[in-house]
Amino acid sequence: MTEDTTKTARIRELNDLFRTSFIGGKVLQTQGIQSLPEEDQSSIREQVERFNDFTEDNDPHGEHDFGAFDHSGQKIFWKIDYYDAAMEYGSEDPADPKQTTRVLTIMLASEY
Repeated sequence: MTEDTTKTARIRELNDLFRTSFIGGKVLQTQGIQSLPEEDQSSIREQVERFNDFTEDNDPHGEHDFGAFDHSGQKIFWKIDYYDAAMEYGSEDPADPKQTTRVLTIMLASEY
């Protein structure tokens, strides 16, 4: 395994852990998601946690940092971004959780 492959595998592992538990970062919902009934918001969060439909099209870098699905006729996107610990800049090394704050944003596709 090359260093890049190992780093990608570590980023994917950290992203999957965060996405499936919402532990290890910050979770944000856009205004469009927040305007939905609480039952829909809960269902959408559960679908994000269970998402496992990664393909070459939606995950070209193999980091499991983006997903899309339908909920009640609306297309939902989620995206993980990597920031430094102070949340001022992008993380220099998303494979290192000590210097990275992961931010998972859940949004309506129309808000993207």
